[in-house]
Amino acid sequence: MLKRLPYLLSIPAVCSTILSVTPIALAVEISTTSEDKVVATPEQTVENLTQENVMAQVTSVSQLSDVQPTDWAFQALQSLVERYGCIAGYPNSTYRGNRALTRYEFAAGLNACLDRVNELLATATADLVTKQDLAQLQKLQEEFAAELATLRGRVDAVEARTAELEANQFSTTTKLNGIVVIAPISIFAGSNANGERIDRVTSFGNRIRLDLDTSFTGQDLLRTRLQATNLDALSASTLTPEGDLRFTNDTFSSGSNNDVEIDALLYSFPLGDKTTVILEANAGAADDFTNTVNPFFDGDGDFGALSSFGTRNPIYYPVDGAGIGIRHQFNDKLELTLGYLASSPNDPSSGSGLFNGPYGAIGQLTVQPVESLTLGFTYVNSYNADLTTGSNRANLRTVLADSPSLPGSLSQFAGSDLPISSNSYGFQASFQLSPKFVIGGWVGYTNTRTLSEVTTEAGTLPRGELDIWNYAVTLAFPDLGKKGSVGGIIVGMEPKVTGASSGLRNAIGTDPDTSLHIEGFYQYKLTDNITITPGVVWLTAPDHNNNNDDIVIGTIRTTFTF
Repeated sequence: MLKRLPYLLSIPAVCSTILSVTPIALAVEISTTSEDKVVATPEQTVENLTQENVMAQVTSVSQLSDVQPTDWAFQALQSLVERYGCIAGYPNSTYRGNRALTRYEFAAGLNACLDRVNELLATATADLVTKQDLAQLQKLQEEFAAELATLRGRVDAVEARTAELEANQFSTTTKLNGIVVIAPISIFAGSNANGERIDRVTSFGNRIRLDLDTSFTGQDLLRTRLQATNLDALSASTLTPEGDLRFTNDTFSSGSNNDVEIDALLYSFPLGDKTTVILEANAGAADDFTNTVNPFFDGDGDFGALSSFGTRNPIYYPVDGAGIGIRHQFNDKLELTLGYLASSPNDPSSGSGLFNGPYGAIGQLTVQPVESLTLGFTYVNSYNADLTTGSNRANLRTVLADSPSLPGSLSQFAGSDLPISSNSYGFQASFQLSPKFVIGGWVGYTNTRTLSEVTTEAGTLPRGELDIWNYAVTLAFPDLGKKGSVGGIIVGMEPKVTGASSGLRNAIGTDPDTSLHIEGFYQYKLTDNITITPGVVWLTAPDHNNNNDDIVIGTIRTTFTF
């Protein structure tokens, strides 16, 4: 019905055009064959005069010989002739636009134009708005008057609320996001890497993260994260990095008392349509710019897997610190990520800094041949950086420097500063078989070289190479029991030293047995802001040694987001 309105609106526009034109542009001219003016008296009818003395209607202004494009009323006259067809001239094809106009001539010309307008409307607007349509519209307005008033009130309230928020917002460019993790943790059974019984003590603590996310252009992101935690690493009790939880302190770390510190500090911005650059200033990690191909599990300890091993392939962990990451998406199916992060870039002393200290460099090609399948091919080169999961031998540098009690042959080299270099290769896959079932996993191989000989009173740790393998199979069950909830199972082998050069093999040996990491969790979405995740981690033959009793770890992680 609304599409008819332009025709109705055209009526006053036409009339306005007619009335705005001076008399010389309007009237049907009345003339005699002698071209003398015929003056109509009140007793005469203009209709008779025009029928007798006016030439036929012109169809183009060019038919009027005395009308020129330079005339000031040319466009108005042209519109009346060619658009509405209601202007005629003298029999000799002149218009005589400068002569005087009688009231009768004006009335006749106006009537001719109005008749023509009515004719055009009748033929072109047969389906326009009728009185019945207008009556129906009025009836609908009356019927929904209450609803329209309510809607008007709600819009006014939203506008008022928006104005209040804009006037009192924290920042026009920054948003505050927070994640709080609270969890009891207990080791129910097992012995540590030295074969000693682990005390059955339940700990209870938290990890708090406050993210200040700032955008200056709408496409960039400056993230400043404040973090505090008091959850000690389980490796302080188990004496092995194997089984550490992702939301606790770093390997072997303890004694944290919720000291607030700046954790992640990064700036991300687009470079063209397909490239994103991430500048990491502090506590950066590979997952900041790389797809770890482990959906439903890699929630960095806040969500998903409970353990560090279950979160992602361990070969990603040596990439840590400050530096740069680049993500380039060739198309929807192919993405390349490159990154370089150094652990102590702020230290100008020898053996530190951006390029002389510990670092991790990563390159990954992520392929998605079909929507449900994602594959990742990863290479990591690192210096003085360990995998942080798996056996003590698989984390040789960290263990020798930080472990409070080394198992077996490693104890003779305790406290040593062992420089290492590693090359890691990984393959990750995730395949969503159905909306409620995803199967995935990975395999990783790391070749670690000791770069110098370490000699103590008890012996010598020579230069050499270690072969380290790890693998996992993951099963995820999205929307299990409730939309937004997830069930997860992880079965795999944390990093294990399977081979070593002769010198290292003689000095420290290889991992004698195979420990399986079996983890299950159920992430229940209680509300949009509260998630509860009970779970269990079972380690057979801890530290890849059958002499150690199986470790069973239980926890209930509660995550609050705001």
